[in-house]
Amino acid sequence: MSAQTYGKTLRLLSPGDFKQVFDKATFRAPHQHFMLLACSNGLEHPRLGLVISKKNVRHAVNRNRIKRQVREYFRLHQQELPAIDCIFLARRGLDQVDSPTLVKQLQAQFKRLSKKALRDNPGNQP
Repeated sequence: MSAQTYGKTLRLLSPGDFKQVFDKATFRAPHQHFMLLACSNGLEHPRLGLVISKKNVRHAVNRNRIKRQVREYFRLHQQELPAIDCIFLARRGLDQVDSPTLVKQLQAQFKRLSKKALRDNPGNQP
């Protein structure tokens, strides 16, 4: 994938895709406001799924802002990530985090997740 797009090939779409990551999550990057779960996908590119519940982020405006920022970060940094299926899970209080802080936290957690994935699976280069 040379283009920085966020097409269907870069998304977890089916419930089966999500279930596989939840069941086989070998890499975790927890944070106070969110958690990243991931597992190797056997493809040549990473994929992303978002789980942002109404219970944890009350207002649709905030849920949409968070989704937009996570997708944008993933789109811009997909070449740096190994071939993993990753799920972003929102926790309570994430809606209180402003946009620049969220981007910094995403950067730190994705970097941490990538290091774990590459350490445990060296053939999984970006």
